[in-house]
Amino acid sequence: MRFPYPDLLQSAVNDTTTAPDTWSPDAILPGVADPSYNHYCDRAHRLTPPSSLWGRLLRWAQDTLEATVVRYSLHGDPMVYDARHFGWVPAVEADWRQVRAELDAIMVYRDQMPSFQEILREVDVIQQDHDWKTFFLAGIGMDCSANAARCPETMKALSRIPGMTTAFFSILSPGKHIPPHRGAYNGLLRLHLALQVPEPGERVRIRIGNRICRWHEGRALIFDDTFNHEVWNDTEGYRVVLFVDFARPLRWPWHWLNRRFLGMGIFAPFLREANRRQQRWQRAFWNSRA
Repeated sequence: MRFPYPDLLQSAVNDTTTAPDTWSPDAILPGVADPSYNHYCDRAHRLTPPSSLWGRLLRWAQDTLEATVVRYSLHGDPMVYDARHFGWVPAVEADWRQVRAELDAIMVYRDQMPSFQEILREVDVIQQDHDWKTFFLAGIGMDCSANAARCPETMKALSRIPGMTTAFFSILSPGKHIPPHRGAYNGLLRLHLALQVPEPGERVRIRIGNRICRWHEGRALIFDDTFNHEVWNDTEGYRVVLFVDFARPLRWPWHWLNRRFLGMGIFAPFLREANRRQQRWQRAFWNSRA
């Protein structure tokens, strides 16, 4: 399995730089707290509770690993991060218009793009329709080279993100709701670079724990997707973000160990299947336009 832009994968696996420990309770957190969602300020596995002894043991192992990640995290354990903690964010935001131009060029193919669950089968737990489309640019163990070749400026922006592991254009249709769920592993953080935010802006939003956040075009939103979250697009337009996962900054030696652990993802059966699905779609789609 070949990963496009191998230097990006190398940064995901081998990058050993660390950021200064600047987190404080005075950090500026995006969004506003809604107390009616306080019961969601956790990492509970509500959609897939373990049903066997083996499943409970695996869940215990995951909980133990995630507790260790929290203990050694450079920036504490907020649900949503102050973007100022990440020195590369201004450079990524500065590139947003070039990224938006490449998005506009491929949005004409939106109807032909795969829905998220058509690439990553596990997503069918939270989506059965075709209102969440994806255009993959990078992923551990995924060959997205044909897509990436159409978006060189976006790939340059992604190269600025240390430990980047996954990236795609995430496209939500009008009226789309993604129900409450949590991500796979808190050794990753998620970035949304807002590229297309329909009006009225207050009707397109994301809840992370009890915080309600909104996107602003050209601005980055960084959060821990293992906290319960959900998304609404209650507008008549398409909402598009550059969806990026990157390695969470940790103290040594967990920083190094976390990157090695993420690099082992190329052997995960569900990612190997995702690569096959991505390559199948990518090959058929671009060959039909040759």
